[in-house]
Amino acid sequence: MQTLVKLEGVPKELLEVLVKRGYFKTRTEAIRAGILSLGKEYSLIKSPKDLENELVALKLKEEEEEMRKKGEKYIGEKEALAKYR
Repeated sequence: MQTLVKLEGVPKELLEVLVKRGYFKTRTEAIRAGILSLGKEYSLIKSPKDLENELVALKLKEEEEEMRKKGEKYIGEKEALAKYR
């Protein structure tokens, strides 16, 4: 998708400063980063940490379901380490 954006005033100056100071190589790159930042702010995209937490929770749920089907249960830390002491 191509979009023409006309910037004036503070947004235009801020964009120029971001590129001039080397935060971004191009204005287009800075605008893309801004759009991604808005996506995070409005919870439209998730951070890597949020995705990792979701995957861990899903894996734990799957393991718990498997263990429930087999009639198994989690054991505590002390019980798990007892045979190694």
